[in-house]
Amino acid sequence: MTAEIASNTPTSLFNTANTITRKTGRFTLRYRPYTLEMRHVFTIAAGSRSTTPVVLTALEFDGIVGYGEASMPPYLGESHESVLAFLDKVDLTGFNDPFLTEHILEYVDAIALKNTAAKASLDIALHDLLGKTMQQPWHRIWGYNPATTPNTSFTIGIDTAEKVRQKVSEAEPYQLLKVKLGLDTDKMMIEAIREVTDKPLCVDVNQGWKQRDEALEMSHWLAERGVVFLEQPMPKEQIDDNTWLTENSPIPTIGDEAVQRLDDVRKAHGVYSGINIKLMKCTGMREAHKMAELARALDMKVMLGCMTETSCAISAAAQLSPIVDWADLDGALLISNDVYQGMAVVDGKVVLSDKAGIGITQLSNT
Repeated sequence: MTAEIASNTPTSLFNTANTITRKTGRFTLRYRPYTLEMRHVFTIAAGSRSTTPVVLTALEFDGIVGYGEASMPPYLGESHESVLAFLDKVDLTGFNDPFLTEHILEYVDAIALKNTAAKASLDIALHDLLGKTMQQPWHRIWGYNPATTPNTSFTIGIDTAEKVRQKVSEAEPYQLLKVKLGLDTDKMMIEAIREVTDKPLCVDVNQGWKQRDEALEMSHWLAERGVVFLEQPMPKEQIDDNTWLTENSPIPTIGDEAVQRLDDVRKAHGVYSGINIKLMKCTGMREAHKMAELARALDMKVMLGCMTETSCAISAAAQLSPIVDWADLDGALLISNDVYQGMAVVDGKVVLSDKAGIGITQLSNT
């Protein structure tokens, strides 16, 4: 087993030539680029990739260190260069108390438009730091019961029938499979999976369906084959079509690309049955928490998702998992070079760490 490194001090992970270290008031901010390697080529309706760029962050205050991460899949429009440029602008000299979370993160959000993954990297690091200061994990600070966490789905990317069956075999421990659709191979994908398992499925179309009549026909076909919900079935701009589909579909619809930040939750009400919250879309844990509570108040379903991420961002998101309907927190399971250990999956169920903060430790082989 890979050994863990104590998480209250920066370690070799940030003792590299490409790490930037900046003293900014009473805070010390460290950040460095990193590239995640996929176990399989990952294909969705919008394209394929075998790597994902991330930026790892560490935020230190009075000797306590919190860790964060920005993950940048292509559709977010961020990159190593844009995240590093954003972090170069961060000046925390006006803040002498890390518990001024709202003020600090409002300042970070105002530095530049968009850059949501870059902002999330600071938000996660700050939450990790504060949780360690309080010596409590965030799910406990929020008052959530770790026993009520859901199963996490495991993602099956678009591929040949043979590869799909192989991926399903590798996903044996998981009780819910998430299938990427949106191309002309949709029925083949589902049929290949149904040849080898009868586990419940959810599907993510990534805006791949364009016609609402065809989308409704597919929703009935999928419902008959054990699919429990549709994620972003049509382009987010087709508001009327998505609304019509939600009203007529036999299974719930979930807004993903259409729901980025807090202001989008009310806009999604009535258009979709629920929302998919991702830290990299919404700037981190602070806003994700607000989105979940608002969606609940609007009687909407809540899904907790992720990008391709290390166990740092996955474990941060998992702190919200006790209150969601569905979780898709497999991002770290899809990569071969994780640098943290944190949230675990046991028999398909999300299991939260009782370690303080977001519940992670660095791995000694990094």
